[in-house]
Formats: sequence, C-alpha cells, structure tokens
Amino acid sequence: MNIFHKLISWITTPIFIVVFYLTLCVFHVLQVISLNLWGYKGHKKSVDYMVFWLMQGLRTVGARLPNMKQPSLPTDRPIIIVSNHQSIYDVPAILWTFRKYHPKFVSKKELEYGTPAISYNLRHGGSVLIDRKDRKQALTAMTQFSKYIEENNYAGCIFPEGTRSRDGNILDFKPAGMLMMFKSMAKNPPIVVPVVIDNFWKMQRYSFKPIPFGINFFLKVLEPIDMKVWLEEGNSSTSLIAETEKRIKEGLEKHRK
Repeated sequence: MNIFHKLISWITTPIFIVVFYLTLCVFHVLQVISLNLWGYKGHKKSVDYMVFWLMQGLRTVGARLPNMKQPSLPTDRPIIIVSNHQSIYDVPAILWTFRKYHPKFVSKKELEYGTPAISYNLRHGGSVLIDRKDRKQALTAMTQFSKYIEENNYAGCIFPEGTRSRDGNILDFKPAGMLMMFKSMAKNPPIVVPVVIDNFWKMQRYSFKPIPFGINFFLKVLEPIDMKVWLEEGNSSTSLIAETEKRIKEGLEKHRK
C-alpha cells in the first residue's frame, strides 16, 4: 500500500464507519416497527433493504461489490448454504444474494445482544443462536432450527469453519453442525449450496489500521448438490460435507490464480 493509498484509506475509513453504524441504527428502528405492524413479511422486507444499503455503504471505501445475482434454486425444498467465513460482511452479502430463499443463520450466542439491527434480526428473524460452551443447548437449538428450515422450505446458512479466517485462507470444516442439520432434515433432504467468498477478510480491523481503499469483493455460488440424489447414489452425509468443503476450497484457489 503506497502513501497515497494509505492516505485515502485513512480518510474514507471513518466515513464508512459512520455510514455503517448509521445504517444499523436506522434499520434497527425500522425492523422493530415493521415486525410489530406487519409481522414476519414486514420484518423480512426491512432486513432486505438493510442489507442492500449495508453493501452499498462499502462504496464509501471505494469497494467493488461482488456479483450478487440471485441463483435459480427450488423454492419447494429446504436449502443449506455453506460458505467459507471471512468477516461480518459475509452475512449481508449472502442475505442479499439469497433473499428470495429467506436465509437464516447459525450464529454464536454472543451476538444475541450488543449490535444494533444485527442482534435484533438474529433474535427475531428466524436464525439460531448457539452457546458453544453448552453442548445440550447447542444440539437442541440446532435441531429446532433445522426443523424450522425444513418445514418452511427456507435456506439455512452455516459457516463450518466455526470462526472467521483472518487471512482469507480456509480453515478445516467442523462437520458437527452440518451433520445435525442433515439428520434433522431426513424426511425432506435439502439442496446444499456451496458458496465461495473472498477479500471480505480485508474488512477486519484487528489492529488500528484503516480499511484498504478499493477492495475487490468476490462471491460465487457454486453448483448445488441435491442431498436426496446424493444419498440415493449410495453416498453418505459425511462424504457430502467433504465434497462441499472440497468444492469451496477449489473455488477459492481457482479465483486466486
């Protein structure tokens, strides 16, 4: 990063932070109003608008937004979106891309409170909050969440790495969450959709540094895998997870070449 680029980054980063938190505060209020007046549909619409404006806010740091064209997927089947994880901005990008399919997230319980709009949506939008220190709570919550996704033919999104990658390189998948979802959806096996994201990790500010100006974000929806067909062909749920991980890693490697 040259001196000019650093200077621009230091100027635009505070602007982005103001826009980011202002967007969250405004849409926190709009979510509360929408949920109380129009129920789930109203709340869902307010969240759609929120993630749209969160993504547009990235333009304040000169970002080039990823291709977030909605994929063509069945609406009469449950969907499991499986993505690598790099930053909090993975979430609005995936929410906007899959908005037609009502995406819900598996998230850590620590996010239940403390962040305007985001915490409220996690509590009221159908996502699940997992206490990673309480195995019994986690298993019960995941089972209930999976049934909710299955019964409504929604999309459940999971980051199998379990945490964000600080340098963008994919960490090994932890299969327990996906296996629990597969087991709970045995009557109506889901469509598994691998997603590759990249450069979102550059948004993370673990030290006092600006957000680099002009990040070129990447998001690619890979070929979906019909779990029903996969099992009928004699494969296992475990091998499906391995195949999903393989495709995501290969997709990231191909993008970086």
